[in-house]
Amino acid sequence: MKPIGPLMWEHRLIEKMLQVVTKEAEEMEKARKVNPVFIDTAVDFIRIYADCTHHGKEEDILFRELVKKKLTPEHARIMDELLQEHIYSRKTVGKLVAAKDRYVQGDQGAVMEVVALLKELATFYPLHIAKEDKTFFHECQRYFSVEELDRMLQEFWDFDRKMIHEKYERLVESFTGEKAFKAGRAL
Repeated sequence: MKPIGPLMWEHRLIEKMLQVVTKEAEEMEKARKVNPVFIDTAVDFIRIYADCTHHGKEEDILFRELVKKKLTPEHARIMDELLQEHIYSRKTVGKLVAAKDRYVQGDQGAVMEVVALLKELATFYPLHIAKEDKTFFHECQRYFSVEELDRMLQEFWDFDRKMIHEKYERLVESFTGEKAFKAGRAL
């Protein structure tokens, strides 16, 4: 297995959660009412799983190793875009939390902002994921030797031991009714 395997598995779980986010945003829009518990759950998923766990491996391991290589201008540009997109996601999630907090404090006008931010994240992430899956990850493996890829994969596993994948796999399963997969096996 190569290091992009775990990253792409994580993408599939993130995509499933985004389907739930889209559905919830539509329900909140129809009801003109925010579900603060769902927002807190979605924010937790995005901050811990998508950002800390997934983006953490990308930024702290893959990108760290890529900057040591002589990247093509195109790959350097894409990597910079991906980093900027991670920052954009963090800022958007922060805005979502602030809008939810205003709603909880009685600001009914925050409903549509919460809905818009949920839809924005649900639109953003698939495009970001497609860029990584289809134009970056596979190409970037070519910069590394087999030994370097093996070391990176081991570093990914070591990184993941600090994270709590199962919590988020079960969370998505509770929303979708579908079994999540980790390392090619059903939980």
